[in-house]
Order: sequence, then structure tokens, then C-alpha cells
Amino acid sequence: MMITVKVKANAKEAKVEKISETSFSVRVKEKPQEGRANYAVREALADYLGLPKSRVVLIKGGKVKEKKFEII
Repeated sequence: MMITVKVKANAKEAKVEKISETSFSVRVKEKPQEGRANYAVREALADYLGLPKSRVVLIKGGKVKEKKFEII
């Protein structure tokens, strides 16, 4: 399943919000440097969905706010 994620990096608190069945808004405390924010988003989504991190894969948008993840 493919999902779209809008990311807010360097936020005051970490938070995942479900907007629709395949769309999420994720806030993470990490700065968008050296992939730290992407890794934090992956962890937050995995925790929210109750899945291991290995099942959440970044497909598109490594350097932009709107990202595509595949849930395996």
C-alpha cells in the first residue's frame, strides 16, 4: 500500500495525524539534515501503524516535505 506523508521537521513535538486512508501528516523533532528527519518519520509511522520499521519504505521525496512511503 502506498501512502502520502506531509512532513514538518524540527517541530516542537513529534506527532502523527491521519488525514485520510492513504494520507498522513507527521511532525518530528529532528532537523532535515543527513536523512535524520526521514528516519524519524519512518519510525513514527511504524509505531503509529504498529509495524516493524522494515515494513515502512521511503519511495519518493527524500529531500522534499511531501513524501511517498510504501507499506509492505
